[in-house]
Amino acid sequence: MEIKDAVKILKEKGRIKVKDGHGTILELVAPQSWDAAKDDQDGIFLFFEVFQIRHVAEQFSEVSLDIIEYATKPTIYHTPVNRILKNGPILEGKVKFSVIRKDFWNRFLFAFSQPLILQFSKSKDWDMATEEFFPLLSAGTKEMFLSPDGDVKIIRA
Repeated sequence: MEIKDAVKILKEKGRIKVKDGHGTILELVAPQSWDAAKDDQDGIFLFFEVFQIRHVAEQFSEVSLDIIEYATKPTIYHTPVNRILKNGPILEGKVKFSVIRKDFWNRFLFAFSQPLILQFSKSKDWDMATEEFFPLLSAGTKEMFLSPDGDVKIIRA
């Protein structure tokens, strides 16, 4: 299945299940289709570029933006939620996000042109399969807390 076909499913259904190269079933959900009653509160917002962060987080300091911009390994960031965000995985006033740079996945997000929410599916069925490995599943994935004023805390290195 081509990326354009997957985007069509996303636009029609609001979600798509993708089997990646590891065999993991990833469910990608459009924010407007995310449902607090049935979706995972531990979901991660996925962006194709840094400026999309403002959709879910307060304005960052230059230090925090530089950390995100120059990260060399896949990283999941935790940050206080933007008070205008009403729908999505918000846990204890914080959201998680990642800027995905790996070629295939970045093109996938870019083709949809808005943030997506990642959750791991418990179901064995999928809409699309790819041989591409999802970057946040690699052993070197890091987690960090970033505050809007530049405070940084490493959660997992």
